[in-house]
Amino acid sequence: MHLFLVLFILAVNPCICKRKHDTTCDVVPKNIHIEVGSNISIVCLTCGHGEIYWTLNTSKVDKSLSTTINSSHTLLSLWNFTNQRATLQCHSKDTHQVIGGTTIRTYLKPRNISCIWHYSDQETESQPDLFTCKWEHQIDPKLDVNYTVLHSTQGEICNTSETTCTVKDVDSGPNSMIINIFSDSIQITVRAKTAALEVDSYTREFQPRHIWKMIPPHYNVTTFSDHLLVVWKRALFLQKCQCEVKYNEMVLSKALEKQENGNMTIEQVESCSNYTVSVRCALLEAPWSDWSKEKTVLTKLNKNYVKLCLWRKVAEPKKNGVRTIHAMWKKIPSTCRDTFTYTITPTPYQEALMGGNYTETLCSDSSCDVEVNQDAHRINLNMFHNVTLLVEDTVHVPAIGESLPRVTNIQASALEGVILLNWKAPVQPVSGYMIDWTHNGNQYYWKKTNYTNATLSGLLDKKPYNVTVTPLFDDKTGHGTQALQICSRVGGPGNVTIDTVPYDKYALVKWEVKSQEECSGDVVRYIVFYSKLDGPQLNVTINGGDQEICLVDLLPDTHYRVYVEATAPTGTTRSNEMLFKTLRFGQFFIPVLGVSGGVVILLVLSLGLGCCVWWRKFKEKLIPNPGCSSLALWPALTQEGTIPVRPFRNPSESVCDRIYTEESQRTSTSPLDSGFNPYPAIQQIEEYIDPDMAPAPEIWPEEWVKPAKTQHPSSPNDSIAPLLPENSPGSPYRSQISGENPGRRPNRLNKNVPVQQSDRKSPVMVYVTLDMFEQNQCS
Repeated sequence: MHLFLVLFILAVNPCICKRKHDTTCDVVPKNIHIEVGSNISIVCLTCGHGEIYWTLNTSKVDKSLSTTINSSHTLLSLWNFTNQRATLQCHSKDTHQVIGGTTIRTYLKPRNISCIWHYSDQETESQPDLFTCKWEHQIDPKLDVNYTVLHSTQGEICNTSETTCTVKDVDSGPNSMIINIFSDSIQITVRAKTAALEVDSYTREFQPRHIWKMIPPHYNVTTFSDHLLVVWKRALFLQKCQCEVKYNEMVLSKALEKQENGNMTIEQVESCSNYTVSVRCALLEAPWSDWSKEKTVLTKLNKNYVKLCLWRKVAEPKKNGVRTIHAMWKKIPSTCRDTFTYTITPTPYQEALMGGNYTETLCSDSSCDVEVNQDAHRINLNMFHNVTLLVEDTVHVPAIGESLPRVTNIQASALEGVILLNWKAPVQPVSGYMIDWTHNGNQYYWKKTNYTNATLSGLLDKKPYNVTVTPLFDDKTGHGTQALQICSRVGGPGNVTIDTVPYDKYALVKWEVKSQEECSGDVVRYIVFYSKLDGPQLNVTINGGDQEICLVDLLPDTHYRVYVEATAPTGTTRSNEMLFKTLRFGQFFIPVLGVSGGVVILLVLSLGLGCCVWWRKFKEKLIPNPGCSSLALWPALTQEGTIPVRPFRNPSESVCDRIYTEESQRTSTSPLDSGFNPYPAIQQIEEYIDPDMAPAPEIWPEEWVKPAKTQHPSSPNDSIAPLLPENSPGSPYRSQISGENPGRRPNRLNKNVPVQQSDRKSPVMVYVTLDMFEQNQCS
């Protein structure tokens, strides 16, 4: 076969080597289009280049696929070729020179052709007027493709650039012969045409009754207390068909014989519930019709399926033993349009067994509260429609302290919003268990189970629940046992808010965790992340019980960012990022500086004030100038025996009065020269102490108050010689003569009277001032 193909290629594409060294050679055929998965043979005209090899898209082709026909022709066979586009080249093995090449493109025929015969009017039953065909075709989307639908007898019946095409008016008009219900079959072919190729699909044959798509059936729905009835009419033509009824996502099927209309009963419907119904039909082996327009109906109340599920919660007894019973039951759906009334009758348990009439309480539609005493009671619930009793139910309430069993060891756990319960059954056999739960004490939920475990679902997210399990017996109920409060799901640790107190080289970070949810997870650890604005991030892990930390080793006057992550077993919460800046100086720098400055200022002020005070006192307490003083005699004793002390007067005397020394005041004729001085101390006081400053003696001798009789000696040696002339201008002293009248002065010892001194001489005290020689000082 290959040899025949080579001869054919040579016949249509001759290659003549005019000269021995002619290199005009090529690969034939050129620019090939083949169907995907088909086989192809390519010839290389070598023209004396010797042995060759092939490459497909730069990859070498297996040598076993190439066959040498003669010295100038080599055949390459490619099997099941699937590349969408490929470049095939022939190379000289010696020089690696490209001898020639070609391009191979693949294509697919249109496939999976399907056709339907259907209606443009979905309401009117007649012969279909539309004929539609669809197909698949994989081709380069860049290419412009034109499709033509070919009928086996009428040729082209539809043209389009899409992969679907509809022929209209096939029931009448020029296209009426395309299809007929009585036709045996029709053949359809799809042709795809591009600028480079044209290809036809495989011909598909259809039976008219197999492609006839019916219109949706017309139907009605009737509601009853316990079921729905759906009725529809079949098509006009006499053919078997099948139909489906859909209600609330459920589908029921039914086959219909010739001339049979359809009907279907939907049972086990819920009371006072909405049901949406739709119907569709199809001929055998034909496509389904569209679903009919949906109809929604409301079912009636079916008393056989009403379950009140009466239960009660018993409150703690009051001081008088009265208990409040909160009775509750499953309410009738609000969609029920009928009116219902409920009554509750509490009956003492012993009397309920014997019968009797008791007070009824009119209740709302789902709960009611009544009061009973400490005895056992039976709570009866009656449900009425108008005046007709529809349903009744009863529940037992044990007496206070009644010995009845209870469950033990209740274990509760939560997993993804569901509470899982298990408990230990009592020793006595039970008929079941009633579980009730609430999250707020007002809205209760309850259900019955026959097992020692249960799953509570449909809970509010992140809410704490109180769960109680009560054992049930044939005609009584035991005591309830409440499990520990449990959350339906534990949330994260809550929102984290932080605050910072910066210092110079450290910062105090505090945080607080607040949650709006009742069930928030306990924090097991905190992680404090902080960093400079342009530096690496650091972190510190803190125990869950702490809510503050001091960040140390910070740089003064630097900006930092910080945030806190709180981690609980159920998740992690991150606070907002906070920026802060450390202080330039420490927290005590300014106070210390202020205190130090204040102390320095106080010291300076105190020192200055002390100096001023000291200087003032120094100025005020100058040493007295002797030149400004005068001499006065001691006054005479008063009758009381004391000497009145009065200050010296300053008579207007000359500053040049004479001053006498101690030696000149002595005289040999003094009465005291006898060598005995009865009052030596007084003598010293009068000699050396200012009379104004000396204390007055308590008792003075008579000799002190007698006038002196001693005369001054006339001897020159014993006379008093002046130190300076009295009228000398250089004398700084005033006259020391007393300003008192000598005739009235008492005869007492004074400085002008010579007295005998002891052998021991006392030092002379002399006061000198720098200004004592200045004139006119003592005014």
